[in-house]
Amino acid sequence: MKKSYMKKLVAKPEKKHKVSDFNTDFTGDLDKEDCEALLRESVEAMIKIQDVFYADNRYSVLLVFQAMDAAGKDGTIKHVMSGLNPQGSQVFSFKQPSAEELDHDFMWRILKCLPERGRIGIFNRSHYEEVLVTKIHPEILLNQQLPGIESVDDINDKFWKKRYRQINDIERYLSENGTIILKFFLNVSKEEQKKRFLERLNEEDKNWKFSLSDIKERKHWDEYMKAYSDVFTHTSTEYAPWYIIPADQKWFMRYAVSKIIVERLEELDLQYPRLTPSKRNEIIEGKQLLEAED
Repeated sequence: MKKSYMKKLVAKPEKKHKVSDFNTDFTGDLDKEDCEALLRESVEAMIKIQDVFYADNRYSVLLVFQAMDAAGKDGTIKHVMSGLNPQGSQVFSFKQPSAEELDHDFMWRILKCLPERGRIGIFNRSHYEEVLVTKIHPEILLNQQLPGIESVDDINDKFWKKRYRQINDIERYLSENGTIILKFFLNVSKEEQKKRFLERLNEEDKNWKFSLSDIKERKHWDEYMKAYSDVFTHTSTEYAPWYIIPADQKWFMRYAVSKIIVERLEELDLQYPRLTPSKRNEIIEGKQLLEAED
């Protein structure tokens, strides 16, 4: 992917954004065959990088995936992360909070799942649900027992701006302590989503993916687009940027995500640990002992 393509996909920090400013079917000058071949190259590159990344043990990577239903989060994670060593990667999906999670601050369950140094963590949905689905359904916030929030009338612009700041503060802290944060919004069009929903209904082996709640949430499409636009405007930062990935063509979407991850990891000064003199002596001694065996 050319560098000029990258500029089209990132929500530039400190600028006002609208989801509608980003094309859902952009593919540059690439076709399906090109992207499938380039994806394989990216996956191979990631496998090699992961080995030294794990050994270097200074950084961690957090990949955040957000999208409307049927945009392809699961498939993208599967294709882009295929081949990675399971010991060095982990995936967490965040659904409706449990009673225990509601008894803590909204970031508590997220912080528990952050990747250790040397590991790649993947969030399938994330803390951003707290400024997306809760914005469309503010009554959800009443379950969080927040001070000063007695009714939905207390949830105003000041409240949301404070949440954006809290998220930015935590992401800045993580970044300054070695966590590389890349956030992906898989940008599917409303028309393409309808097509994929119908496939789930018409193809028996896809029926299990269907939920009537998905159709109900689709009625709030414009509200979600406004909420996502606000998220990009207030939380795309230099240290934790949002990438708005065209998702109407899955083959381009998967390649774009893989390319962005590889390029960011290649910017790091990753190195295998240097052996100390005592460790080198151990290696020499170990070799001598093995060679001396009958």
